[in-house]
Amino acid sequence: MVPLVLLPGMNCTADLWAGTGLDDAVAPELGEDSLDAQVDVLLQTLPPVFAIGGLSLGGIVAMALALRAPERVAGLWIAAANAKAPTDAQRAGWRSWLERLDDGVRPADLQRDILGALLSPEARGHRPDLADRAVRMGGDTAPDRLRAQLRMQATRVDLRAGLRRVTAPSLVIDGAADALCPPAFLDEIAAALPRARRASVAAGHLIPLEEPQAFGGLVRRWWEQIGPATPQPRASRSPRR
Repeated sequence: MVPLVLLPGMNCTADLWAGTGLDDAVAPELGEDSLDAQVDVLLQTLPPVFAIGGLSLGGIVAMALALRAPERVAGLWIAAANAKAPTDAQRAGWRSWLERLDDGVRPADLQRDILGALLSPEARGHRPDLADRAVRMGGDTAPDRLRAQLRMQATRVDLRAGLRRVTAPSLVIDGAADALCPPAFLDEIAAALPRARRASVAAGHLIPLEEPQAFGGLVRRWWEQIGPATPQPRASRSPRR
């Protein structure tokens, strides 16, 4: 099979994938100041052909990479992500986090503040261990890395129209109880991708944390069906933003 790449969400670490059964995947960290710079780094360091995807910010990076270098992408998976351009409210929220980091607030504290948006009500009410893991991922994220991720968020653009050119087999997964990226956001992504398979998991935004086996099973079954590397022919490249 082609290598599988897992890209985490903002303020998350590789612990996001623990228990999913995807231990044989490549799991880079995200730490560049712009979407283009992050795509550059991945294209320089990943194998010639791969199946790539991510959750939240990781999914946005994966979509941008598939648009830039479709000939490298044998498959694309997206979970709990939004392909639209940022709103004014989102930009204000990212600026606020940057200011709080400058004031000495730790990434773990910022993560704790948004647990209500990251985990489903069911998980928050009955799985305190998941809240601890989510906060610990923030604690394991260096402030400078989170600063870079926040700046990267601000360079996002609307990717939906471009996704129509991504002809690799795709998997689009929502968390049915996701407060940050509700299923309708994933419906838009799936509608734009010509070869999308749609799936839903009973979870909040951090789908692999809440339902690792269900999430991992979906991704692995899709990955195993991609087969040998058959990258797309090089098309006219999207201009770098």
